[in-house]
Amino acid sequence: MRISTAGPVLLQLAIAAPCLAGGVTDVVGNKAQPARAATIAGGAAVIDGHTLWFPRQAVMVRLAGIDSCELAQWSFDPTAYGSRSVLKPVPCGALAKAWLKRAVSRRRVVCAIPVSPAGTGAVTGVCAAAGQDLALSMLRTGWARLKISDWRPGYLAAQSRARAARYGMWATYVLDADEWRRKAVDKTLARLPVADFNLLAERESEVSPPFDDARRLPARTDR
Repeated sequence: MRISTAGPVLLQLAIAAPCLAGGVTDVVGNKAQPARAATIAGGAAVIDGHTLWFPRQAVMVRLAGIDSCELAQWSFDPTAYGSRSVLKPVPCGALAKAWLKRAVSRRRVVCAIPVSPAGTGAVTGVCAAAGQDLALSMLRTGWARLKISDWRPGYLAAQSRARAARYGMWATYVLDADEWRRKAVDKTLARLPVADFNLLAERESEVSPPFDDARRLPARTDR
């Protein structure tokens, strides 16, 4: 696995992990050594809307601070089309992957990977292609949502704007990805939209604006 130590590129991405800058303090108040960081750079394949694969290094990197629909997941367009009462399914997982793939294209991707002093921890990182923060790009298009609101400056504002404008998944009824992972039995690409429609009917949380819109509708309407 080819992972170079932090160089000039890391200086541009240093604000990605403010929690690492000052190190940590142990239970007796002693200042521990700050966590190290490494970079992974090169061509990357897009696995889904929040995951990259670097084949040359054989490393999979999850974009830090965001989450997106899983590849087999569906959401639903609340807009009525003609006389049909069935909601139109939207392949939110496939669309999230497509947007990330568009942002990456054939560009060289550079990821800043926090590494703990013991060398442990999940392989997550702040990744950029052509100087563009990929996670921020996904938030701006509405095909990802925050997992850690203060991971980088601008993330929360980007999500708020996309949500208000109903970009991407924010225009649909969508099950939160964490809840989907817990409840979905079939996670293959053969999954049918009706399976996610059934999960929405027994949802535990509501993350997208159309749910709010539905609650504001009058109980009865004239034809």
